[in-house]
Amino acid sequence: MALRHFLTLNDLSPSELHSIIARAIALKKSWRNGDVIQPLKQKVLAMIFEKSSTRTRVSFEAGMAQLGGSALFLSPKDTQLGRGEPIEDSARVMSSMVDMIMIRTFAHSNIERFAAYSSVPVINALTDSFHPCQLLADIQTYVEHRGSPQGKTVAWIGDGNNMCHSYINAARLCDFQLRIACPAGYEPDPQLVALNSARVTICNNPQEAVTNADWVATDVWASMGQEEEQNHRAAQFAAYQVDHTLMSLAKPDALFMHCLPAHRGEEVSAELLEDPRYSVVWDEAENRLHAQKALMLFLLEQLNA
Repeated sequence: MALRHFLTLNDLSPSELHSIIARAIALKKSWRNGDVIQPLKQKVLAMIFEKSSTRTRVSFEAGMAQLGGSALFLSPKDTQLGRGEPIEDSARVMSSMVDMIMIRTFAHSNIERFAAYSSVPVINALTDSFHPCQLLADIQTYVEHRGSPQGKTVAWIGDGNNMCHSYINAARLCDFQLRIACPAGYEPDPQLVALNSARVTICNNPQEAVTNADWVATDVWASMGQEEEQNHRAAQFAAYQVDHTLMSLAKPDALFMHCLPAHRGEEVSAELLEDPRYSVVWDEAENRLHAQKALMLFLLEQLNA
């Protein structure tokens, strides 16, 4: 038995990532054709949510149903985790009853502790440090629309947050160049940048980052847990909105992505978000469903490898 977790993209090799993306695309085609496939019949996914969610909950729950399994929604107020039970104890108990566990939480160290004591695969559905499931969907979206991202130039505009960190990991695994434009003081983790210095460039100028880029991505300026900083961050990030003027500096066939929810008129203009010449955000959102189905199948198959 090979127990594998998915806490960051670095838990996959480049070939494994490529295989998961290819399978996600195939699963999407099969689903749209109305095919019924149930490889996860009688399998159960526990979903622990300490942060609110739309796309994550719907995609994992629907994905399990489509593959023949079921999912349990667990919030801190409904479990002993919310009353102070040690993470290690909860991990042991839950993993003895279900086949996989998905966690959406704050500190990345918490999901690492949980995985260390779990006897089943643990999936990171978002922490303050990384959001690898979203990158699976983003990569799938680029492959569907433009082919392999290898050798391409990707521009990240905005906060050096968990999404930015996962884009850094994706640059290594997919072999693309990543330009990150963010205000001074909002750069991503310097250690992570240093480990990927051959592929990652930091600048404070969004125009410089976007020029001749193949793929442009952004996120909200204040993530969950930073709401009290919204006004201050809005002032700091005012020059970092992605709009048609900024996108005009990218390659003519460049794609725009946003993990959603989007604040129209802040990090992205309403006009760009709705412009199908550039924006693929709705495909990107749907692909959470199919990429995560492929991921769950991969992790469970590793148990039998």
